[in-house]
Amino acid sequence: MTPKLTKKSGPSKITVMTTLRQIMDPELHINIADLGLIYGVDISPTTVTVTFTLTSPGCILAGTIHKLIEKAVKKVSGVKEVKLELVWDPAWTSDKIAPKYRAEFGFD
Repeated sequence: MTPKLTKKSGPSKITVMTTLRQIMDPELHINIADLGLIYGVDISPTTVTVTFTLTSPGCILAGTIHKLIEKAVKKVSGVKEVKLELVWDPAWTSDKIAPKYRAEFGFD
């Protein structure tokens, strides 16, 4: 379920992050926020910019993840435009995975 906000309040970072937590990495089956792929969310009134990375530069699902983020964030109430910035610095490492998932993958 996509969180909704009133027109008065517009989109918030919490609402956008909640939405991003609903997107599962197609290979690892962890949401992309807890996987540590989301580096930032900036909002200026109705434009949301999501800065994100991938687990590797050669990720064959880059286009899929990009489309999933764009589609999900566009559904957030008050969002009129979505900008996505794919970055490689800092590089993603397994220490970016949320603690609750680290043990599942043997990182703790």
